[in-house]
Amino acid sequence: MRLWLFILLAFLIGCTENKPERPEQVAEKPKISVPSFDAENAFRYLEAQVSFGPRVPNTNAHKQCLDYLNIELQKYADEVKLQNFNDDAYGKNLSLTNVIASFNKNSEKRILFAAHWDTHPWADQDLDPKNHDKPIDGANDGASGVAVLIEVARILKNNPPPIGVDIILFDGEDYAKPTDVPAYLRGSKYFAKNKPANYNPMFGILLDMIGDAQLEIPKESYSLRYAPDIIKLVWSIAKDLNLPEFVDEPGLEIIDDHLPLNEVGIKTINLIDFNYPDDSNRYWHTMDDTPDKCSPRSLEVVGKVLLNVIYRNY
Repeated sequence: MRLWLFILLAFLIGCTENKPERPEQVAEKPKISVPSFDAENAFRYLEAQVSFGPRVPNTNAHKQCLDYLNIELQKYADEVKLQNFNDDAYGKNLSLTNVIASFNKNSEKRILFAAHWDTHPWADQDLDPKNHDKPIDGANDGASGVAVLIEVARILKNNPPPIGVDIILFDGEDYAKPTDVPAYLRGSKYFAKNKPANYNPMFGILLDMIGDAQLEIPKESYSLRYAPDIIKLVWSIAKDLNLPEFVDEPGLEIIDDHLPLNEVGIKTINLIDFNYPDDSNRYWHTMDDTPDKCSPRSLEVVGKVLLNVIYRNY
C-alpha cells in the first residue's frame, strides 16, 4: 500500500512540474481616439477673417474681426479673456488686444497654441511700388494660423481634451516697418511680460503662414535651438501620419511670436512656411496674400498634427 501511494504521489508531482505555464497576459493599451479635422470648415474661418478686410490695428476691420474671434471662441472655450493694451507706433497710439481661450481649465498639465490675428499695414514687398502703402489681406500671414486654431477650439468643445489647452491669438505682431525689427511682436511681448507667474505650460506651438497651397514646413532654426524635444515630437507625429509637408531639414531663423515666449521660459516652436509659395517667389507682405493662394489641405495637415499632439501623448 505504501509503495502504491508513493508511486501515485510521484506521478502527481510529475504532472504538476510538466504542466506548461500560461503566458503572462499583457494589458492592452487603450485605443487612442483622435478627432478628425474639418479642412473645409477651417478654410471658412480663413475666408471669414479676410472678408472684414485688412485687420490693421485702429481700423474698423480690426475691430470687427476682434468681435468675430471673441464670439466664435466664446462658443467653444471654457473661458475667453481679452487682454487689452496700448502701444505707440510711428506717431500713433495703437489699441491692441490678445485673445486668450482656455480649455480644461482645472488641469495643471497645459500646452499653448498661438497665432497672430492682425495683418501688415503696408504691402512693402509688393513688386509694384504703388502698392507699398496699402494694407494686405493676410490670408496666409495671419488668417491661416487663426483658422486652424478656431477649428481646433470647435473640436475641443465636443471632445474634451485630456490636458489643459490654451489658445492665444496675438495682436500687433505685424505692425512694424521692414527694417524696424524691434517693433514687431507687440502682442507676444506684452503677454510674455505680463503673464501670471504661475502660468507655465509644458510647451507651446506657434502657427504662422501655414496655409500656403504649396505647403512645406522645415524645422525653424530658433525652434531647434530652444525646444528640440518639441520639434522631435511634432515631426515624429507628422511622420506617423505620413505628412510630407513637414520637411525633415532645418529652416531659416524667423523672428516671430515664439521668441518672447521662449525668453520667459515657455519653450515654443514655430511652424512656418516662409517660402510662400516657393523660394523663387513670395506673396509675403504683398497684395497677393489672398485666399486663392491658400489651401484647405494645408490647414488640415497642421490641424491633424495639433490634434494628435493633444490626444495621443498624454
